[in-house]
Amino acid sequence: MARVGLAAGWAQAAEGILGSAGPGWVWGLRGLRRPLPLPLPGPSRAAAQGWHEALDAAVTVLQGGGLVAVPTDTVYGVACLAQSSQAVQSIYALKGRSAGKPLAICLADVDHIYRYCHVHVPDELLQDLLPGPVTVVLQRSEELNKDLNPFTSLVGVRVPNHPFIREVAQACSGPLALTSANVSSQASALTVSEFQDLWLQLSLVIDGGAIGDAQSAACRLGSTVVDLSVAGKYTVIRPGCALTPTVETLEKKYGLISGPSCSEDTKL
Repeated sequence: MARVGLAAGWAQAAEGILGSAGPGWVWGLRGLRRPLPLPLPGPSRAAAQGWHEALDAAVTVLQGGGLVAVPTDTVYGVACLAQSSQAVQSIYALKGRSAGKPLAICLADVDHIYRYCHVHVPDELLQDLLPGPVTVVLQRSEELNKDLNPFTSLVGVRVPNHPFIREVAQACSGPLALTSANVSSQASALTVSEFQDLWLQLSLVIDGGAIGDAQSAACRLGSTVVDLSVAGKYTVIRPGCALTPTVETLEKKYGLISGPSCSEDTKL
């Protein structure tokens, strides 16, 4: 498959049926098909308790093999354990996604990238771009699940600038497969109500409120996707919402040379 063709997919997917039991209150929420509110971080005891309850619920469901809808710094996404082949397969089923389109992984911190990828850019460059609304495409390492994108040696990596999903990834002690919370070819979602037709197929929905302005098309562009797998060069796979600052960083600060660009259907 051509390199450009492989680009078509670094961040979509979703579905999953929970395969193991867990705390009763978690399954009670799932039985009601009701989103679990995520309070804004704050000093109050109630906010802290609500945040930790949502975190515990998401981690429990993910570790049980399920799929969880979560807010990110760009659009709503659906996450599962990237190292679980069964969970990865269920993402494709939910999205109606072509098996030839790759999935991105989500990590808690930039330092974790080195375990799952071979990096050919300075660490300072990654630190400048991440956490943030950028997906960096790198050479995958042998640590990553071989059933995740088995048709390519590359993988897209997200470290979102959103504390909740990063805490979830940290608690799961491994990469999450992350995709936009929508059926393939449909618009990305900025509120949980916009993907309500998927709730019944998800194990848990975390409602973090509206992400950006629902009336603004720019808010639905998703992350800027850039291939950094070739030393000294970069290729824009999808312009996304952070194209200008990303290109300025790559060219002006680090002297990378642009390769041919292409459009991409990734959402996160």
